[in-house]
Amino acid sequence: LRDQNFFICKVNFVEKILATVLAKISNFIPEAGIWLNTQRPEWNDANNALVGNGVSMVTLYYLRRFLNFFETIVDNSTNDKVSISEELFSFFNGIDSTLKNNEHLLQGKISDVDRKNVLDGLGKAGSDYRMTIYDKAFTGKKVKISLGSVQDFLTVTLKYIDHTIDANKRSDDMYHAYNLMTLTDNDGVSISYLDEMLEGQVSALSSGYLSSEDCVKLLDGLKSSKLFREDQYSYILYPNKELLGFLSKNIIPKAAVEKSDLLKELIKDGNGQIIVKDINGNYHFNGNFNNASSLNQALDRLKDSKYSDLAKKERPLLLKTFEEVFNHKAFTGRSGTFYGYEGLGSIYWHMVSKLQLAVLECCVKAINENASDEVVGRLLEHYYEINEGIGVHKSPELYGAFPTDPYSHTPGGKGAQQPGMTGQVKEDILSRIGELGVFVKNGQLTFNTGLLRKDEFLESATTFNYIDVNQNHSELRLNENSLAFTYCQVPIVYELSNKIGITITLENNDTKSLEGLSLDQSMSAKIFKRTGEVKHIKVSLTKEICN
Repeated sequence: LRDQNFFICKVNFVEKILATVLAKISNFIPEAGIWLNTQRPEWNDANNALVGNGVSMVTLYYLRRFLNFFETIVDNSTNDKVSISEELFSFFNGIDSTLKNNEHLLQGKISDVDRKNVLDGLGKAGSDYRMTIYDKAFTGKKVKISLGSVQDFLTVTLKYIDHTIDANKRSDDMYHAYNLMTLTDNDGVSISYLDEMLEGQVSALSSGYLSSEDCVKLLDGLKSSKLFREDQYSYILYPNKELLGFLSKNIIPKAAVEKSDLLKELIKDGNGQIIVKDINGNYHFNGNFNNASSLNQALDRLKDSKYSDLAKKERPLLLKTFEEVFNHKAFTGRSGTFYGYEGLGSIYWHMVSKLQLAVLECCVKAINENASDEVVGRLLEHYYEINEGIGVHKSPELYGAFPTDPYSHTPGGKGAQQPGMTGQVKEDILSRIGELGVFVKNGQLTFNTGLLRKDEFLESATTFNYIDVNQNHSELRLNENSLAFTYCQVPIVYELSNKIGITITLENNDTKSLEGLSLDQSMSAKIFKRTGEVKHIKVSLTKEICN
């Protein structure tokens, strides 16, 4: 991208992150989520018909996680100010002032009119920024922005996000995933809600906002919901439902016909331009109509007829009736009309693995915050139940395929479908590393085995085979009550003992003993860089610090 002087635009890290954040916040609808108005689906492309009316809480949950992380980067920066493009500076100020000027609205439920005013302010800031760039390109001029003002912006934005998350808690302790926005007659924006979806629960758990107790309640609600599929002991993307048969569609309620003088006149005259009556006495909109635009065009064609006045008067009523019959606004795409391909009753295995990883993070958070034994125990119970439902732990008969092969989804009544290396593999690996309790904090390799089950330890001695950092086939003798895995191709052996500590065996077979369960930064770096200086590591654990 080039500026007005034909120089290539160059920006720093802060500008890149702010541009990303502000683009999302400019589409924020308070108490609803991020407005889906860019003609692109999100992660779940089976919901791609939501564009236009849809509002995503899923994006908002992940945006909260993103901003929370960005806050730590700003906090730890040694700079007071950074340079950003003057156009982005104006964008930032427009978003920032809109949020701060309306912060008082967060004291209670926000009205439809106030919601629209906030959306207008945010949207205009985004529109002005885009049109400036599209019409004139960047000037190339930079201005200084204080990181203090960025921090203030993040603080107020998180207040809006947290308020919106609270407003989207359902009565069953789960959270809304996608909502619908409607422009009201009094120049407001109202919100309506779609059915529960699995990705809404996953993203809410991932947001970092919920307390450990709320995470337990959400998972209890999820297990008791229509999203739990008993036969696979796992979770479907959306509730299953029986779709209407063809003959049950496009039926106008008789009460709606009675309300309309125009419809009654057309029926009496046998005029089928808008409505027809079938041999069973049911009323239907013209079968050639595709959508509300078709109805509008048909009403326009009546303007030079005897129905002209009625067509003009009853247009809003008929359009409302049309939407009530077809409910186009709530049409999500194939997620609500297909039974396969991430459709109704379908397990999408990548999302189940995302759920597992999100719950693992909740478990780690609860352990680190010293939550009660009951809360930690119930979270761990949910985690391992989800884990058992994943295909690799099942028989081929139940899974419907080789359990170690990755598959996309499992529709209702069928086995696993659509083989391929899905994103599920990544989450499963991350979850397993978390189960083993391997974490990196401040550049230090740390072991926290609160999720590791005692029954994973060997009942008898055996040999562990692995490939070392020099690509050599190697082996290591393991004792009873131990287990082994590699990390950066360095073997790590856990052994149950009466004390905790670490023994490092170096390349020359010298050993180094450490108290506690963390390596220093220097030794950790040698492992991360695969220098070969560390031959293997033994971690001594007591039974009490394993699950």
